[in-house]
Amino acid sequence: MGYTIAQKIIKEHLVSGEMTVGSEIALKIDQTLTQDATGTMAYLEFETMGLDRVKTEKSVAYIDHNTLQSGFENADDHRYIQTVAAKHGIYFSRPGNGICHQVHLERFGKPGKTLIGSDSHTPTGGGIGMLAMGAGGLDVAVAMGGGAYYITMPKMYKVNLTGKLRPFVSAKDISLEILRILSVKGGVGAIIEWGGEGIKNLSVPERATITNMGTELGATTSIFPSDEITKAFLEAEGRGEDYIPLSSDPDAVYDKVIDINLDELKPLIACPHSPDNVVTVESLKGTKVDQVCIGSCTNSSLLDMLKVAALLKGKTIKPTVSLSISPGSRQVLSMLADSGALSDILASGARLLECACGPCIGMGFSPNSAGVSLRTFNRNFEGRSGTADAGVYLVSPETAVAAALTGEITCPTLLGTMPEIKMPDNFKVDDSAVLAPASPEIAHDLEVLRGPNIKPFPKAFAQEDKLTATLALKVGDNITTDHIMPAGAKILPYRSNIPHLSQFCFGVCDKTFPERAKELGKSFIVGGSNYGQGSSREHAALVPMYLGVRVVIAKSFARIHAANLINAGIMPLSFKNADDYDKLNEGDTLTITDVFEGMDKGEITLTDETSGESFTLTCSFTDRQKAILKAGGLLQYTKLN
Repeated sequence: MGYTIAQKIIKEHLVSGEMTVGSEIALKIDQTLTQDATGTMAYLEFETMGLDRVKTEKSVAYIDHNTLQSGFENADDHRYIQTVAAKHGIYFSRPGNGICHQVHLERFGKPGKTLIGSDSHTPTGGGIGMLAMGAGGLDVAVAMGGGAYYITMPKMYKVNLTGKLRPFVSAKDISLEILRILSVKGGVGAIIEWGGEGIKNLSVPERATITNMGTELGATTSIFPSDEITKAFLEAEGRGEDYIPLSSDPDAVYDKVIDINLDELKPLIACPHSPDNVVTVESLKGTKVDQVCIGSCTNSSLLDMLKVAALLKGKTIKPTVSLSISPGSRQVLSMLADSGALSDILASGARLLECACGPCIGMGFSPNSAGVSLRTFNRNFEGRSGTADAGVYLVSPETAVAAALTGEITCPTLLGTMPEIKMPDNFKVDDSAVLAPASPEIAHDLEVLRGPNIKPFPKAFAQEDKLTATLALKVGDNITTDHIMPAGAKILPYRSNIPHLSQFCFGVCDKTFPERAKELGKSFIVGGSNYGQGSSREHAALVPMYLGVRVVIAKSFARIHAANLINAGIMPLSFKNADDYDKLNEGDTLTITDVFEGMDKGEITLTDETSGESFTLTCSFTDRQKAILKAGGLLQYTKLN
């Protein structure tokens, strides 16, 4: 039996474990990336381990999230990251150089290599044949120190593309179609490989859009072959030597195969408040639009921006619409300017924003109250835009332009003839905004600069064999990390200050939770299906841990968040009978007993002291995860081992 692309890379990087679906495997990591919203904590963790130098082939620290500096906090974090990077062997991408995933794709990603990043959209690297996965900051810190990255061996899914995209239908529509088919939890526990004749007409930026959006499926990662298209992209970036061919074996076996005919695909749109709430653009025609945002790590490549410029050329956006443009990197912005395309964009009335994440994480450009915002982003979770009652829709750049020009949701096919976009043979390479680390000889004497907003890593609690505590919060299905620990310009500056950050925990669901949890001292949380979907932000585990949450019980968990909970010393347990969820009430006193024995058996008994009922909870922890929980989290476990 042959191997899939992902299985080949896993086999090459396997440190321990067997490649049997559902079993724990440990992987050697070649590259890491961080961004500033998660990076400060990751480097604090790395320092706590007492390591002098990173041991990866390449580690890069990006500044792309917290770029609004309305106070000293973000600037202090950036200074800290720059100095810690110089000291410990990490490359530093300066503010304004671009979004981590776009820049990494352009300048550092290599086919066949492993990459983990403290950002859930790290699978963007799968667009050039990397095994690229989002992870918690602590997992990234361990990998930087030379430690293995542990995951459950995933299933393998294959998506076969046939046909060819019609004008005004793009890679974003392919992403929305697979979300329509599988849902936001349909990829959980799987790696999605893209293939078929249809991929031959997809450029690397288009492939990267698809692997980026694969995160919203809950997939471990997504990956494309490394072929002649990959080779041409790397050569255009002046990195032809990084190319290797990589494809699946003809007799590779997949757990699921999905066929999509690109000839039949129409422009699609994801409605509020979930990326899988997908319908055709045509079905919503005439809906008034207040705001349009084009950019993010999903759709900010040069190809995307040239399409936008060509469609806007000689036209003016509707007076009732505000349009923002965020190029994904300094390379993209520079080439737009040199080609004259930037002038076409600006002449339309669009507002040019920094080469950063910006509106995607609620960092500026929030919609008006109850506004309708069309965005070429990857998430439209409630409140993520910074406006609680906004209706955010996810669309392709083509559909976004159509809405900006007409003031309403409009099928882009009505814009006439799609202009022909010719990509340059060579990209403009300028790595002056990527600072190399100091040499080991010099690094020893460098000072790491910390501002007053940077607080120490919070203390975790070792799991107890018996625990009685109050059910502090009960939430529903598809609770995202944005629900647990919101983003946005008001909150993100405090990512390195867990005590201050804690006051915003679960603010979207229940603003009284933080105060209540602190008063209780220790507590349970109960959730529904797919608890913790969304970003890799470990703050969604660290902050509840700081507030005393010891156990989260849910119908099911998102992969990265479950790992982050364990890393923080919080035990994730599942209902054996999903209907038992309905029998637990906020405020009930709950007890779990014989926890350590239950970890080994895979079942733990929960007693609701308030109602007198007992329930069976399930778990499937590896020996390593049990040891982490008993030690009080991954950081303490690493120090002990």
